[in-house]
Amino acid sequence: MLTAPPLELLPKAGLLIGDQRIDDCSGGVFEHVYGATGQGTAEVALAGPREIDMAVQAARAALPAWRATTPDQRRELMIRLAQLLREHADELVAISQVDNSMPVFAAAGGPLVAADQFSYFAGWADKLSGSVVPTWPAPALDYVTQEPYGVVGIIIPWNGPVYAIGMTVAPALAAGNCILLKPPELAPYSAIRVGELFLEAGFPPGVVNVVTAGPEGGQAMVAHPGIDKIHFTGSGATAKRILDTAKDVLKPVGLELGGKSANLIFADADLGNAAMQAILGMQGSGQGCINGTRVLVERPVYEEVLTLIQGVLGTLEVGDPLVASTFFGPVINQAAADRIMGVIDKAKTEARLIAGGERLGGELADGYFIAPTVFADVDNSTPLARDEVFGPVVAVLPFDTEDEAIRIANDSPFGLAGYIQTTNLKRAHSVAQRLEVGNIWINGFLGIPASTPFGGAKQSGWGRLGGIDGIREFSQPKNVYVSLM
Repeated sequence: MLTAPPLELLPKAGLLIGDQRIDDCSGGVFEHVYGATGQGTAEVALAGPREIDMAVQAARAALPAWRATTPDQRRELMIRLAQLLREHADELVAISQVDNSMPVFAAAGGPLVAADQFSYFAGWADKLSGSVVPTWPAPALDYVTQEPYGVVGIIIPWNGPVYAIGMTVAPALAAGNCILLKPPELAPYSAIRVGELFLEAGFPPGVVNVVTAGPEGGQAMVAHPGIDKIHFTGSGATAKRILDTAKDVLKPVGLELGGKSANLIFADADLGNAAMQAILGMQGSGQGCINGTRVLVERPVYEEVLTLIQGVLGTLEVGDPLVASTFFGPVINQAAADRIMGVIDKAKTEARLIAGGERLGGELADGYFIAPTVFADVDNSTPLARDEVFGPVVAVLPFDTEDEAIRIANDSPFGLAGYIQTTNLKRAHSVAQRLEVGNIWINGFLGIPASTPFGGAKQSGWGRLGGIDGIREFSQPKNVYVSLM
């Protein structure tokens, strides 16, 4: 039997505008479904244009005082929020699992990583300095300051809402912006709970507003003249619609989009570890933008690695996401399951299926469970190798030379991440330089430190989160010229 989800922990599924709860919304309601059972949890109130405008007005009213808050005050508020995230970590993990049915191991890091992001960017709040610029020919003092955009609309994805809040909201607040945070209707609860923690931490009402919304509310956010910048994490198709709306008001947009990341396994690698890294391409049931879903294996060890992958898969449990030993849970909803099975069925005619390939039944039949699926001998020109599946599906391709591996890896419309498995240090650095991606991990993946820039190339988006680049994503330089004549 599947474990009953802890519905009693769920916050009320309404909006948080200023310090007010709003649950009578013009955007209607959405029935949230728990992916492990296919059963609804509650109706989620959705913001329409009216509520988006209310949230914008609240943010703009709070902005002057927030910008005037001294850096040490802003720093201390962010540190307090980080403390609350750690104190409520278990609660947030449980809520997150109801949100998107991620297994414990996948959800457990979200609150702690977010806390680390807020702690890290709290340290930047009192260190944002400008510069003095040389001038000529007339004597002058010219200096540059870093200014917030004002009100920033942040649209986060359903596959890791708490994690995404840390990545985006933390640097935006450190830079002095007020926030409209739009969590997805598919996974609203954890973001709403974090919104409550902002108020508990002492953030002034209106600095962070949580507005769960569907496409109509998202469109209203992008089009609203009171929002100075949008940052979106999600699919390329939605990003194109956002850009189409933003162009009419010439609004800047930051984008963190999908990927079809290549994992290059060379013959000199630790093959046991490399096989496990290949399986990580399906962590979160493959519902991750940075997953290494294209596994490129040097031909002399190709069949050996396929055998090792099958062996690793046999040790990993598929099932109840609330059980600690589960590695693979369900996908997010019925529509995703149908789409992923369509990809699998087509791939069966184009490649060699070595694991999975079916929808799971038995006690899992009512949920959206798909067996972890591995295809071998995949052609890099096929949809399986080129399109983001966002499901538990890995494509394995052979290569003969380093140059061929790099050519195949770069032959992709995406450029978010790359993975290299080798014990040759010279090769590791050489290949890393030649891969056309924003982020590379060599011989392992241990996460994304708050201090490092994160973002993609090509159709994986633009802009960077993390480190000083994350602050720059949410601030802009202002130049001041003082004549000394």
